[in-house]
Amino acid sequence: MKKEILVFGHKNPDTDSVCSAISFSYFKNQRGENTSPRVLGHINKESSFVLNHFKIKEPEYLNNVKIQLRNVHYNKGVMLHEKASLKEVIDYMQEKHCTAVPIVDQEKHLKSLITLKEIATLFIEKSKEYLETSYEHLLSSLKGREILRFDEELKGNVIAGSYQSQTFIEQAPLDTTDILIVGDRYKVIKHGLESNIKLLVITNNFDLDKELLELAKEKRVNVISSSYDTYNTCNQITLSNYVSTLLVNQNPTVVYELDYLTDFVQNATKQGYTNYPILNKKNECLGLIRITDVGNYDKKEVILVDHNNLEQSVSGIDEASIVEIIDHHNLGAIGTSIPINFRSMPVGCTCTILYNLYKEYNVNIPKEIAGIMLSAILSDTLILKSPTTTELDKEAVEELSKLCDENYEEYGYAMLKAGSSIEGMEVEDIIYQDFKSYKVGNESLGISQVITMDFDSIKENLQSYIEKLNEIARGEYNTVTLFITDIIKNGSYVLYNESAKEIVEDSFGITNLEEGTFIKDLVSRKKQMLPKLMESLEKNN
Repeated sequence: MKKEILVFGHKNPDTDSVCSAISFSYFKNQRGENTSPRVLGHINKESSFVLNHFKIKEPEYLNNVKIQLRNVHYNKGVMLHEKASLKEVIDYMQEKHCTAVPIVDQEKHLKSLITLKEIATLFIEKSKEYLETSYEHLLSSLKGREILRFDEELKGNVIAGSYQSQTFIEQAPLDTTDILIVGDRYKVIKHGLESNIKLLVITNNFDLDKELLELAKEKRVNVISSSYDTYNTCNQITLSNYVSTLLVNQNPTVVYELDYLTDFVQNATKQGYTNYPILNKKNECLGLIRITDVGNYDKKEVILVDHNNLEQSVSGIDEASIVEIIDHHNLGAIGTSIPINFRSMPVGCTCTILYNLYKEYNVNIPKEIAGIMLSAILSDTLILKSPTTTELDKEAVEELSKLCDENYEEYGYAMLKAGSSIEGMEVEDIIYQDFKSYKVGNESLGISQVITMDFDSIKENLQSYIEKLNEIARGEYNTVTLFITDIIKNGSYVLYNESAKEIVEDSFGITNLEEGTFIKDLVSRKKQMLPKLMESLEKNN
């Protein structure tokens, strides 16, 4: 399956941003791509009305596109069960070219992290006299042969019958939990069998003679023939131990697949470890990530619609791979490392560009997609009354209204009316409902636009709006404006932070400007508000 590409518009999404993401994702998927639409914030009342009207599910919210550990090429699936043998662990490390292995239980829950350094330390410091393992692990570690098997799992003290038979018999009492390692020594073997030991390991690939074999069967003693001599059998048998018997690091530092790569690098640098078990949100182990893996990752692939400015895009956009941009705004400061498809047209709405793409590639437009594309164009062009409206917008509206069987004027007013209500909304929510940021040299400009026929409600609380604009400006902006657009009166009331009064006066040629002044024929942020404010800021820099 092709890698998923995320399609989204700008922050504080308006109807064009939401509907463009859905419409272009549908278009790409019809042409064999694997895309999903997203939104970068809570959708407004108008967009909600549109999606409900045409019965389309709201896109999922996208918080950021930062590189996460799941995007890193780490050692996926590298782990061993807690009943693996030490020999398996060492062999596994060599096979996977790693110096540590997460140890897990049956449900893949992490039990420990075993490192090569810890294994080496254990061999030097830990007693080799106790064994807890399986019959199969013993056969593997000793390159042995099965002679008698009564138990699948074995544990007990390891004793080597390496000194004189009589001395051993007299000075080495044995019991039912002991594991005896011995060569072809009849008396010692018989002593062990008569003591009902748990396991007899015969070295040098010897066999039991018939009498001793019958005794072993009678006493139900497990017997293995090792291919090694006694000295090497004593060393190799330790490798058959379950790794769980040697768990020394039972609370290793772990990371999660949804953690951000930048955070991981920062924390790993502080902690100084090389290896980290990586888990999912169910606390299941997924594998091992090393600090050396951080340079090898896949960026998230994204398509931007209705914007091409870094400040208006999703958090972490600099860590993503932008593969395409469809927009109708002025060019912003987004760069890419490789050439991409960039469709920019001087039209009133991104969905007008998309409508033309559908026609160019002969992709059928379903009724619901036609409906949301129509909605976006009517919203951005204020039912074709905005100065941003072009002949292409009008043609698209005519054809799309036929496809979705809507009278565009009646539907457009119903849509704008549904979206223009500010009843019950907080001042901050109204300002940020459609707020966009711009950079003008070293200056920062914020422009909010609200479309409503109810300016009186705002006027009653005018000082609260001014105080909020002043607060926003103190944060990071030089100029912050709020335009309350009334499409019936065909103009906008303007509010601004107090220190920006001269800039706003100069922008619109008004002397002695007051908060809440109505400016006739001012309805377009893109073609009227933004250019005039930018020109004034550039002039006064």
